[in-house]
Amino acid sequence: MTRAAVLGAGSWGTAFGKVLADAGTEVTIWARRPEVAEALATDHRNPYYLPGVQLPPVAATDDYARALEGADIVVLAVPSQSLRANLKVWSPAIGPDATLLSLAKGIENGTLLRMSEVIAEVSGAGPERIAVLSGPNLAKEIAAGQPAATVIGCTDAERAAAVQRACVTGYFRPYTNTDVIGCELGGACKNVIALACGIASGMGFGDNSLAGLMTRGLAEIIRLGVALGAEPVTLAGLAGIGDLIATCTSPLSRNRSFGQVLGSGGSMQAAQEATHGQVAEGVKSCTSVRALAAAKNVEMPLTEAVHQVCHEGLAVQSALEKLLGRRIKPE
Repeated sequence: MTRAAVLGAGSWGTAFGKVLADAGTEVTIWARRPEVAEALATDHRNPYYLPGVQLPPVAATDDYARALEGADIVVLAVPSQSLRANLKVWSPAIGPDATLLSLAKGIENGTLLRMSEVIAEVSGAGPERIAVLSGPNLAKEIAAGQPAATVIGCTDAERAAAVQRACVTGYFRPYTNTDVIGCELGGACKNVIALACGIASGMGFGDNSLAGLMTRGLAEIIRLGVALGAEPVTLAGLAGIGDLIATCTSPLSRNRSFGQVLGSGGSMQAAQEATHGQVAEGVKSCTSVRALAAAKNVEMPLTEAVHQVCHEGLAVQSALEKLLGRRIKPE
């Protein structure tokens, strides 16, 4: 039996642990907080991050070394900006041939590295051992067993297929792809566009506006992806437009919900309070995505506007006027 360690017991880590267990994989979830590990181990529930969901029998612990013991797949389910610090601690306990599977979606601030690059740098693992998972995967819906699809990106197609077999269920359909860059960029950039869509919704705009933002946002993502070596077809698939649609339109999306508060006139603090004290991933990623685009001389006006609203105090109405006032040009 394949054994997986899920490092991180937030909503997505917990939901993916359920997927793995439902697929017949032996699962141990590591939680930073002992009370979360206790709830998972004894009641097979996570009332802190995924309330109301009954999990299959999974092991859980707040001891990362115990969780990692004998793991064939190590699922890294912590936020992108905290991955490096956590992985430095975990790496010595990870098996020499274990697959490292990242669920994090972001670009690291400062280094501008994708998550697979952070994993390689910290762990010393070769690219063939590093995989990423990306797609329209809202944790609450997947935990409820609603049909969903995803993409597992890995340069080693056989290893990607092994991860695929470890998480395929009657409701969760994983595809494989060797374009790791495209899979990661789609996941990182869509959070920023979802913030923009949330802001537009909070300002009272309708479906035309949201469709325009998603479409032009996808154009930004593809421009950056091509500049970094991604395949455009990847960004037209589940890891690109699929994830973009789900994150930009769903009320379950923290990025959209965060932006909606900003668009309705709320402050950054109010938006954080409305999302249960958590800062949306796109708030952090917009800065690093913007810097990466600048380094590659790629124009990303929506990303620029989101960064200015979140980090430079630009009023949302002023951001809108700047976007609509840009020079007209061919599509």
